[in-house]
Amino acid sequence: MSSVVQLERDPETGVAIIRLDRGKVNAINEAMLEELTSICNSLADDREIRAAVLTGGSRHFAAGADIERFPTFDRDDALAFSRQFNDTALGIEGLPQITISAINGYALGGGLELALATDFRVAASDAQLGNPEVLLGIIPGGGATQRLARLAGVTMAKDLVYSGRAIGAEEALANNLISAVFEPDEVQAEAVKMAEGYAAGPASLQLAKAAVLSGYHLPLDEAVKIESELFADAFNTEDCAIGVQSFLENGPGKASFTGR
Repeated sequence: MSSVVQLERDPETGVAIIRLDRGKVNAINEAMLEELTSICNSLADDREIRAAVLTGGSRHFAAGADIERFPTFDRDDALAFSRQFNDTALGIEGLPQITISAINGYALGGGLELALATDFRVAASDAQLGNPEVLLGIIPGGGATQRLARLAGVTMAKDLVYSGRAIGAEEALANNLISAVFEPDEVQAEAVKMAEGYAAGPASLQLAKAAVLSGYHLPLDEAVKIESELFADAFNTEDCAIGVQSFLENGPGKASFTGR
């Protein structure tokens, strides 16, 4: 069976590119989810890779789930697919690396749900984002009802999920769904450039990500305890010694980190 997700690692820059590669619109099926999960498992312990870009290529990010599968689904099949999708999205979200989605064309339904699981999203000026599931008589099943509300606010999440409408890049930017808009032929290069910047950062970036993800859903008094533990962990890294000494000798922003 041919692969429907490609992984390109560049240990020299510390950046990996994860490319969805299934047909013209990267329709998401169980095989794609399985391969994405496998890639996430391999990257989770990869000390050479410190940032990753998720892309669907130059035409479309992913236009959604493979709808041709749905007529065969009963409730148990739908539940299994949703749980597999959410496990994959949580695997992407939980990667220690800083992750960026590079969105060209369509990021709809499950495609947007995968993108929402990354730390940041950048999009082409002509990109279209949305969750049109209600137009099929169903609802999102890969986390959109939850992540959209957390990123864009409850009202915007209700608008997109209840209407099923797609929005352009500028509206997505105004509502915090994406971080930047670029010309279509620049999106992936800009995402890689952004990833390289994070990959050159200190090991504490992974601790910062862990603090945000671990504490976000907890009461404040519990969340700050997690932050304190991870703050202390940063003092066990080589980069802490490098960064502090560089600051004392040269001022801020001059350190060259090792990622350890």
